[in-house]
Amino acid sequence: MALLLAACALLGGAAAPVRLSAWVGPPVSGDATLLGAGPLLLVVDPPTLSAYDVAAPHRAPPWRVAVPPAAGWSAEAAGDVLLLTERDQVRQAVATTARSMRTGAALWRRPERVYAVGEAAVAVSEVRSAAEPGRRVEGLVRGVDPATGGTRWTVRLPSTAVLEVLPGRPARVLLVQDDGLTRLLDARDGTVHGQGRLPPADYGPDNPQAVGAYLVLRHPTATGAALTGYDLPGLAPRWEVPVQRGELTLRACQGLVCAQDEHGRRALDPASGVIRWTWPAGARWHTVAGTRAATDALVLLRTAADGRRTLVATAGRDGPRVRGPLPAGVTDCRRAGSGLACRESASRVTVWPLGAP
Repeated sequence: MALLLAACALLGGAAAPVRLSAWVGPPVSGDATLLGAGPLLLVVDPPTLSAYDVAAPHRAPPWRVAVPPAAGWSAEAAGDVLLLTERDQVRQAVATTARSMRTGAALWRRPERVYAVGEAAVAVSEVRSAAEPGRRVEGLVRGVDPATGGTRWTVRLPSTAVLEVLPGRPARVLLVQDDGLTRLLDARDGTVHGQGRLPPADYGPDNPQAVGAYLVLRHPTATGAALTGYDLPGLAPRWEVPVQRGELTLRACQGLVCAQDEHGRRALDPASGVIRWTWPAGARWHTVAGTRAATDALVLLRTAADGRRTLVATAGRDGPRVRGPLPAGVTDCRRAGSGLACRESASRVTVWPLGAP
C-alpha cells in the first residue's frame, strides 16, 4: 500500500503558494450564468448566449446567439455539437438544444435532458426532485444522433434508474435500475455489452463511479458499509473494502477513485481497492463543479488563512497539490477546459489556466 503523506506536504506548500497567472475574460452582468463545454467558456445572459475561447477569453466571442428564458442551464460537448439544456426553478430539464460548437447555429431541439457520451448522445427524462435531479432517470432512454437529433434506439425502464456515462471509447452508458439490474449499453446502437445485478445502494449522482475498465459502488453491508469494485463489462466483483457509515462522496480523479468524508480524502485504485494516497486536510476543500473527464484531476477550493482569498488545489494520481491563491472577492468558480473560470468582480470573468496537475 503506497500512502502519500499529503497533509504535511500541503501545509508546507500552502505557506507561500505561487500566485496563479490569469487571463482576463469578458464582462458579464450579475444575472449571467457561466458554463464550460469543451474548449468554450459560455456566458448565458438571456436573451443572449455568448461563446468564448477558454484559452483566449479576452477576445471577442466567436459567436453569439439568442436563447429562450430559463431558470438555469447546463452544457456539454458531444464532439462538434454543443448540448445546451434549459432548466426550471427546481433544476429539472425542460429541453435541450443542440448547436454547432463552431458557429452556434441551432441544429435540433428535444424536450428532454440529452447527455453527451463521447461523440454520441442519449436522451432521458430526469426523475423530478426538488433537491438534486442528478442522474436518476425514468421512462425511456433513447440513443440520439448528435448530427440530426433523431432517435437511434430506445430502452424502456420498468421503474427509475441511475444513468452513468462511461469515459473513453467506445461510447457507453451504464443503467442501474432500482432492483439492482445493471446493463452496459453501447451509446451508438443500444447493444447490451454486459449485464449483472448490483447490491442495494444509495444510487445517485456520485454512486457508482466508472473509472477505466472498472466500476466502484458504495453500498450497505450487514456490518456497516463497503466499497466494491467490479469489472466492466462483465460486472464480476474484484474487491471489497469496508468503510465507515455516513456521508462518503466518490469522484473519478485521473484514473483513481477519490473518496471524501468528514475525516478527509483518499484515493483508491479501482482495479484493486488499494489506497494510493490519503489527505486528512482534504475534508476542508470543496470540489469545483463543471464538466470534466475521468482522466482529469479534481480542482478544489478552500478559504485561505487570511480569510479573504481562496486557495486552489488539484487532486489526481500523484496526490493533492496546492496551486496558489486567487484574489479576494472571487466567486462562482467552475471548470472551463483546462482552466478555472470565476467572477473576479461583479462585472467580469477571469480564467486561471491550471495546466498539468
